[in-house]
Order: sequence, then C-alpha cells, then structure tokens
Amino acid sequence: MPSARLTQRDIARLAKVSQTTVSLVLNNRAVRVPPETRERVLEVIRETGYQADPLARRMVEQRNQILGVFTYESVFPSSTGDFYHPFLAGIEDCAERLGWDLLLFTSAPVTSGQRRIFHENNRLRIADGCLLLGRRIPGDELARLIAEDYPFVSVGRRDDAGGPVPYVGADYGSATSALVERAFALGHRRVAYVGPGAGAESSTDRLRGFRRTAGRRARHVPTDRPAAEVLGTLVDARITAVFVEERADAVALADAAADRGVDVPGDLSVIALGDATRPATTGIEFSGFHVPRQEMGSQATELLEAILSGRAEAGTQRLLPCELTEGTTLIAPKGT
Repeated sequence: MPSARLTQRDIARLAKVSQTTVSLVLNNRAVRVPPETRERVLEVIRETGYQADPLARRMVEQRNQILGVFTYESVFPSSTGDFYHPFLAGIEDCAERLGWDLLLFTSAPVTSGQRRIFHENNRLRIADGCLLLGRRIPGDELARLIAEDYPFVSVGRRDDAGGPVPYVGADYGSATSALVERAFALGHRRVAYVGPGAGAESSTDRLRGFRRTAGRRARHVPTDRPAAEVLGTLVDARITAVFVEERADAVALADAAADRGVDVPGDLSVIALGDATRPATTGIEFSGFHVPRQEMGSQATELLEAILSGRAEAGTQRLLPCELTEGTTLIAPKGT
C-alpha cells in the first residue's frame, strides 16, 4: 500500500491499537499510552513511511473550539421544528457547559431530495468535529467521514459504514418490545405493527423489537395507503392492539376509527412508538413512549468532545432508554 494513501486507521490496524492511540502518539500526547504500545505504533509508522496530513495535525494541535452541526433535513420549518428542537436544545446546553461554540452548516446543496455533507464548497474543516442529525444519513457519507478520520458523532443509531459509526441513539427496540409485553399481559393476542419498518435505522429497530416479542408472523401493515384503508385491514384481521411507528399515523388511525364507529381503545388499542415528526394535532393521550431527544443531543455533544480530547474511542456507541408512557389508549381487549 503506497504511503500517501495510508490513514491513521491503517496504522491502528497494523499496530493492533485504537485509532485514538495512534492520534495521541502522533501528537505527542501519549502520556497515558504504555511505552511498549507507543513504540509499536512508531515502528509501524517507520516501516510504512506514513506521514500525517499537515492540516489535520494543525487542527489537533490548535483547535478552533468549534463543533459543527449538520442536519440532513431542515430543522426550522414548523412542520419539523417541534421534533428537532429538543435535540438542538441538548446540543446547545452541553456545548455551552463545555465552553465550545456551535456552527450550523447550511450551505450544503440538496441532491435527489436530500442534503449532502460533501460538496465542492463544504467547510467541515472550520469545525473541529461535527454532530449529524437526520432520520436518514447516506451510508456513503458516513463511510467517507470514517475513511478521512474526520471526528463526528451521529445523533441516532447508525449501521456500520466501512467501520463502526460513533452515535448516541434511542433504544427503540427495547421500548417497543416492552410495550408489546404490556399488551400481552393485558390479554391481547392479535396484534399488528403499522409503519414502514424499514429505510431508517429507527424504523428497523422498532419493527425488530415488535417481532422479537410478538413473533415474526405477527401482522405488519405498511402506511402506503389512506388511514381508513389501513383501519379496514386491521378490523378485517380482528386485530385488538396496533403498534404505530409514527405518532401522526396513530392520530390519523384514531380519527379514521372514530369516523367508522370503531372505539379506541375499547375495540382497538392504539400504541404510538415515539414522538411526532410531522404535525399531528389531537387531544388523545396515546400510550407508548417518548424519545429522550434532549439527552441524546447533550450526550452526543459530550461524546464528540471526548473523542476530540482523546478520552473516548472513535467507535463509541450509546443507546439511551425511551420513556414509556401510560396514556389512555392501551387497555385489556373485550372479553378478557
């Protein structure tokens, strides 16, 4: 492998150490690295002819004390602002406490309906590291961030992308599984999951948690039809409890039930698996769970600062528990 193409990741793999250890050795901050480990890293560097990127070296040695924030969806329109605000509040609160400034990257062009962090005028290097927000983040962009050794943390769990992705996410799977167990304890046996269940990690995690407890043969109904048609499918299948991925869809389903004369929760318990990501006005207190959005933003900021300071492994991943809510829409089915 030509030395010009070597990265700190390559050195870490060859020396059988973490990437953080390589960074500490390169920047003369290896006070906590055992002498034999430091020598092993230096030996690999000598053998391969590795030379650290001068800009990256300068950034490590003289930080700007700026954390970037990149959002893959617009966070300020009223249609999404209520959902994203707690994340941003947690990020701001933690950054202020740590003494860092925040820079919101807004110049990224929209390609195929989605923002892209890498473009010809991207200014990532202004910030020491970046926090990523978005329901879906392209795997190729995560892979490039990892390959280029750019420090970042995703707010939300992400699948591996050429290596482990550092993230602080919500444990949707466990929360969904716990709610299914609660429904079974009340006597429900005919249950269904309503929602995509795919596309974003948060969707697959919810469906996986549902199937883990309800069984893989439990009904999965996509939301690619009007709510009235989805309700008809559930009624025809004699479903007594439905777990809805998106709170706005739970509201639409409850409205359709009211129009049809189906009582919620008497005839059909409706459980909302999280907070609304789009407008959903209702007076119903849904049983379900809330996502720890502010804490996710705060801990993601804290983790990024720890990575930049060499106090955490670059691949650190955290899942935070969701808050189960009692609500009024999950009760025992009729006849139990």
